[in-house]
Order: sequence, then C-alpha cells, then structure tokens
Amino acid sequence: MARVKGAMMTRKRRKSVLKAAKGYWGAKSKHFKMAKQAVAKSGNYAFAGRKMKKREFRSLWIARISAQAKVCGINYSKLVHGLKKAGIDLNRKMLAEIAVSDKEAFAALVEKAKAAL
Repeated sequence: MARVKGAMMTRKRRKSVLKAAKGYWGAKSKHFKMAKQAVAKSGNYAFAGRKMKKREFRSLWIARISAQAKVCGINYSKLVHGLKKAGIDLNRKMLAEIAVSDKEAFAALVEKAKAAL
C-alpha cells in the first residue's frame, strides 16, 4: 500500500490559518506556529467581545434614558417602574432611541409613568 503524507491538507490548513492571521503584527502573520496561537487567542477575544457588546450597549441605553429622564424630573428607576405599572412595554433600546430623537414623545411617556406611580 502506498504511503500518504498529507501534504495537500497540511498546506490547506496552514494557508487558512495564515489567512486568518493576515494583518497581525510581526511574526504572528508570517510564521505558522505563532499565527496558530494568535488566531486561537483572537477567537477567544472575539467570543468574549460578542458578550461584552451586549452589556456595553445596554449600559449606553440606560445612560441615555436616565439623562433624559432627569431633564423631565424623574429618575431612571422610577421611570421604568412607572412604565411597567402603566402597562407600557418598551425595551431600553427603543426608549433610548425615543429619548434621543423625539423628546416630546419621551416627555409624554414620562407623564404616563408618573401618573401610574
């Protein structure tokens, strides 16, 4: 039986790793061994980053809602509690968008929340 050395698959694997490491600094983009480590680490960072993105956006939305709520004379926690009691089901992303783009509509929501408290 003929001996199979697997050069084609080895080349393919190395090529794909080096392609993923393109743009990395120094030897991490040229040497396979270092590139493999860098790509593995970057995958971990990307995974964690996708989770962090959700947290950071939620805190951004809360900061925007809170700032506009203070202008309207109520704090964030009372606003959210009042909206829940009033039966207004808006998520924080939409509330933040309303707070930034349509201040009159946000003021109306605040008045409904105050009335429900």
